[in-house]
Amino acid sequence: MISVSKYRFPNGLRLLHHYDGATRMVAVNLLYDVGSRDEDATCTGLAHLCEHLMFTGTDEVGQYDTELQKAGGDSNAWTNTDVTNYYETLPAHNLETALWLESDRLQHLRLSEESVETQKKVVIEEFKQRSLNVPYGDLSHILNGAAFKVHPYRWPVLGLTTDHIAQVTRDDVVKFFEGHYAVNNLIMSISGNVEFDQAVRLVDRWFGAIAPHDLQQRRLPQEPPQREPRLVKKHSDVPQDLLYIAYHMCGRRDADYQACDLLSDVLANGTSSRFFRNVLMKSEVFSDLDAAVTGTLDPGLFLVRGRLRSGHTFAQARQLVDEQLHALVEEGITEYELTKCTNKFHSHLLFDNIGYADKALRLCEYENISAAEDVNHEVDKYKRLTPEAVKRVSRQLFSPENSITLHYGPGVDE
Repeated sequence: MISVSKYRFPNGLRLLHHYDGATRMVAVNLLYDVGSRDEDATCTGLAHLCEHLMFTGTDEVGQYDTELQKAGGDSNAWTNTDVTNYYETLPAHNLETALWLESDRLQHLRLSEESVETQKKVVIEEFKQRSLNVPYGDLSHILNGAAFKVHPYRWPVLGLTTDHIAQVTRDDVVKFFEGHYAVNNLIMSISGNVEFDQAVRLVDRWFGAIAPHDLQQRRLPQEPPQREPRLVKKHSDVPQDLLYIAYHMCGRRDADYQACDLLSDVLANGTSSRFFRNVLMKSEVFSDLDAAVTGTLDPGLFLVRGRLRSGHTFAQARQLVDEQLHALVEEGITEYELTKCTNKFHSHLLFDNIGYADKALRLCEYENISAAEDVNHEVDKYKRLTPEAVKRVSRQLFSPENSITLHYGPGVDE
């Protein structure tokens, strides 16, 4: 169990706290409720660009990381489709340094023409490195674009194209930043060797007087139901052919999410999974085969991905996958599989939440999903699943008209 205390400031800031006396350190995690789904279709990549800009300094603090390192700390950040997350770890007695730095860059971030242009170049190079100049780098562009026709999940977090970033103006950045980076759009978690009263007092000192903003209203288009299967083919000079099959699934807050997640474990989690036992061990078609869920807040994707060995066809690969999915739809899972996968999830959850920094992140994530204390009850949702419930979800999930198939590699006709 992760003990959590909560405090909501009058300006809308939500503070979560976990005391850990086993360490002399503290982690500060800040989750802003903004991701790539909040971008305009003609100006993608802004959320990721703002993440970069958060490290460019202010008039008071020249270099954010330099000041944090002087206090014995380090930091990092990441952006996904739904949120942008920042975190620091440092000695507990220097907690106030992290809060000063975070408060300062939230209020006084240097968004000059020079800073914006510099970070645009950095982001464009990252786009090229991760999406254009590496094998399989454009997979998310192709698959997301095929799966989503109106929802912003149709472009990756890095953006749809480098042209969008190149054309971004300082005014675009300022408008996006001010519409989302606000104290009333922030969840903060402090975990480590700091008492709750002290955490509240210090956060109040550095954040309590910050005025809330009028936030940019989120009006996301809802993806219409898919009525027929989709097939996309892409010739690419990569080492191996790759088969991707995606199925539209529910969002992270949906009651059926845990069943979808458990199905991915039944198929591909470990050497006792169905893909390993029934496909990889009994045929030579795949060199690897995996299944996963995107876990997005809005309805996302259930993904099956496999690399084909030389000399085998996409038709052979698809047949093997379909046999396993058909078995789930027609026969369901066993009580043993349900118990095994639930126990595995529980074990991973416990190990993932051992560290004080991990706890800080998890509390923010669950607060954004529902409530921070729900991190302690997530496994109960898996334990309440039944084979019948999982079978019902599999029938909805793996229907042919709900599938998006991607054939990618040198074996695809040009």
